[in-house]
Amino acid sequence: MYGGFWYYLKNAFNHKDNSLYKLMAINILVFLVFLVIRVFLTISGEGALYQQLLSYFMMPADVGRIITQPWSIFTYMFMHEGIFHILFNMLFLYWFGLLVQEYLGSRKLANLYILGGLAGAVLYVIMYNVAPFFIEQRDAALMLGASAGVYAIVVGAATLTPDTTFHLILLGPVKIKYIAIFYVVIAFANSTGANAGGELAHLGGAAIGYVYISMLRKGTDLGAPVQAVGRFFESVFAGRPNVKVTYRKKNPPYKSEPLRENESKATKKDGTTQEEIDKILDKIADKGYDSLSKEEKRKLFEYSNK
Repeated sequence: MYGGFWYYLKNAFNHKDNSLYKLMAINILVFLVFLVIRVFLTISGEGALYQQLLSYFMMPADVGRIITQPWSIFTYMFMHEGIFHILFNMLFLYWFGLLVQEYLGSRKLANLYILGGLAGAVLYVIMYNVAPFFIEQRDAALMLGASAGVYAIVVGAATLTPDTTFHLILLGPVKIKYIAIFYVVIAFANSTGANAGGELAHLGGAAIGYVYISMLRKGTDLGAPVQAVGRFFESVFAGRPNVKVTYRKKNPPYKSEPLRENESKATKKDGTTQEEIDKILDKIADKGYDSLSKEEKRKLFEYSNK
């Protein structure tokens, strides 16, 4: 049976329109890979080698180093150090990402995450190369984490549906616009602290979250280039649930007379088209098997047994 958080996370790349779980799966897989590498290298006395390897995927503040490792502007937003670092990022990505995906769809959720990560990196680099407070730390400054993308989704969700209420432990019901405001204020207050680079990235992500939704309401999707790249990768990794499907040839190998009117109506009434099955499978990917109506479950069952 389809449905459930762990099912969709485990099968993240087997479903279409499933960006939320794909983003989470990538973050978790990257974290686990680097965790294993760190443990083995540290045990073998090569802890310094691990730090050097890690730095090639982190976001540097120095422009000269960015030129030599341009991929880091993307890789940094999928990397974490420490279980609580990734845990809290993934929790917020899931809670607020569900809202964005429900209202705007899977592709725009991915747009928002990537744009947030890029905006966070840009603000981080600008501040470390312009502001006197940060310039002295620029050469050694490195950053990693999904926080900028997550902040974009948090603020984007709050901009999109500000009065949606979350029930928080100890606090009770709280509108998400207040949650977003609180975290932006905290990021601003800590922007000169020990994690200054990360907090600057949070602010950059938050800003693009607000701008993206505001522009989208005016008919402009700032994430169109991101979406184009996403379609390419989706064509490589996307799959379908394991349903047996047979296809009928559109044109028979011989010429035949057109169907009579009553035969055509019967086909439309009793038959199930591939387009209908695609819509049902997309619905499963978005909301789970249990969201299907009895009629949709019947069609899927009958089609899979043809």
